[in-house]
Amino acid sequence: MSAILEVKDLVAGYIPEVNILNGCNITVAQNEFVGIIGPNGAGKSTVLKAILGECSVRGGSVQLGDLEITRFRAHELVERGVGYVPQNRNVFPSLTVTENLEMGCFLKPSVFKERFEYVSNLFPRLLERATVKAGSLSGGERQMVAMGRALMMEPKLLLLDEPSAGLSPVLQDEVFIQCKKINAEGIAILMVEQNARRCLQVSNRAYVLDQGKNAYTGSGRELLNDPNVIKLYLGTLAKATGG
Repeated sequence: MSAILEVKDLVAGYIPEVNILNGCNITVAQNEFVGIIGPNGAGKSTVLKAILGECSVRGGSVQLGDLEITRFRAHELVERGVGYVPQNRNVFPSLTVTENLEMGCFLKPSVFKERFEYVSNLFPRLLERATVKAGSLSGGERQMVAMGRALMMEPKLLLLDEPSAGLSPVLQDEVFIQCKKINAEGIAILMVEQNARRCLQVSNRAYVLDQGKNAYTGSGRELLNDPNVIKLYLGTLAKATGG
């Protein structure tokens, strides 16, 4: 399948002369589910920030289909079919669920009714909580709102930054199931995830980053059973899978 996203030899960081990414390469094919795992400080979330133009890109390039988007701003990417769910502050707490979803299509309000129906079918709980302020929702419900809002502009690619962070094991499983449903709808996903074992279980392919570079890549199953990946990055979580 042709690539929807290509990150080539990316060098990026936040502070002048200090790079977090040091030649990172990521490819996502159309309709593919790709995960990124690695130790703390490896640059996982920085990959997403660099794609979104939220940190300084000092080398390499980012390609969205046939268009080079290096240094594009986030709102420009939304217009071109990229959705993003940040790890923190991913809802407007003083707004209702419906109002949060309206914010997701502020660039094209005419599609709200159609997209609200789509998102409600995907996450029926949001229809039940439509008039409730997002700040009073559970962690799992807020994650549904954040994902729903990112889907309002009918993206071709969804970027997820640690969607299971702070959730109970049961709610984490629910989030991963939702991610698989979204992917099954034909939306490519690039997901950074702290829960390495579950990330590899749900991803078609995955990358292990270390010190801002690619350390390993392969299918989720291959990485789950790779002795080096288990020893260096997965520890007891991966051993529990029988790898």
